[in-house]
Amino acid sequence: MAARNGKRKIRYAVVGLGWIAQETVLPAFAQTENSQLVALFSEDQLKREELGKQYGVKAYCYEDYDDCLKSGEIDAVYIALPNHLHCDYTVWAANAKVHVLCEKPMAVTEQECEQMIRAAKDHNVKLMIAYRLHFDRANMQAVEIANSGKMGDPRIFNSVFSQQVAEGNVRLEPISNGGGTVYDMGVYCINAARYLFRDEPNEVFAFSVSKSDKRFDEADEMTSAILRFPGQRLANFTSSFGAGSASSFQLLGTKGNLQMDSPYNYVGELKHKITINNETQEQSYAAGNQFAAEITYFSDCILNNKEPEPSGEEGLADVRIIRAIYQSAQIGQPVQLGEFKRQHRPSAKQIIQRPEAESPDLIHAADPSGKS
Repeated sequence: MAARNGKRKIRYAVVGLGWIAQETVLPAFAQTENSQLVALFSEDQLKREELGKQYGVKAYCYEDYDDCLKSGEIDAVYIALPNHLHCDYTVWAANAKVHVLCEKPMAVTEQECEQMIRAAKDHNVKLMIAYRLHFDRANMQAVEIANSGKMGDPRIFNSVFSQQVAEGNVRLEPISNGGGTVYDMGVYCINAARYLFRDEPNEVFAFSVSKSDKRFDEADEMTSAILRFPGQRLANFTSSFGAGSASSFQLLGTKGNLQMDSPYNYVGELKHKITINNETQEQSYAAGNQFAAEITYFSDCILNNKEPEPSGEEGLADVRIIRAIYQSAQIGQPVQLGEFKRQHRPSAKQIIQRPEAESPDLIHAADPSGKS
């Protein structure tokens, strides 16, 4: 572990230098006090050269992953690879006793998630899934409001999360490879429903549709799902790669409702509108730097030997639901979910605020819509 100003810092390698890593993860380290970026991994030579120089760190190709893990020069990896590679690169790191912060969705299948959890446990390393909203003030305050009793009994959750995704983007990989709207965007809606209801769904019913567009030859353009929760509560959402950019949810209770604009965003403002007994209050929250927050938290777990939440089990909880949603859409029937227990739920205790970072210039990367 590196030490600066007498304080230990967790040394990270960021694995995968696509849009999300360049736009948000790499700049986030400057907003942490206990974490240090020391290495990068990419198959793209220009990315390695330019970004290695920009951040003053070593840059490796994937063939060097094993050597780097065993070098003693890194303590943790941030995995920002395509979904179907999450499992292999996590297990690889865990086997080398290197801690893992892995982007969501955790993996493609439940079996992969379980393999990742087992590898971390067997080698006594920390594994956390990068649910940045678990550290966000706006979302965690929504959790507090939902569970305060002011809205009565939470009964209905509705959400939409959509964007236009450019042809050739990795998100349009086949669903069997972890592509598709539910793995990429629906996971936010599913996770929000779970942390607001503080429970696990027991049944799902879904439809996937795609218009005539070669972008959607192998991935869904749009999926809508209904999740039945215990207590006869319902959550529904639509995730889309073929509609204008939108992000919102609404939670309705027996005495009022909470609406959030841009709840899943990591820049700008996240807004609450709470209506109880026909009286409405509005509040805005700065997104801050959610990536710096989650990295800071994970490093603290390593330094102080605490078990991180959101854990591998939290990642598994969502992946099992994603799989059931796509199964339901394929067979045109509801799909029952087996019992799944979670002892831990995110709350306001985990809020960490960090100042928003400036967007850097991107190297051979573009946002999902194709803008570089």
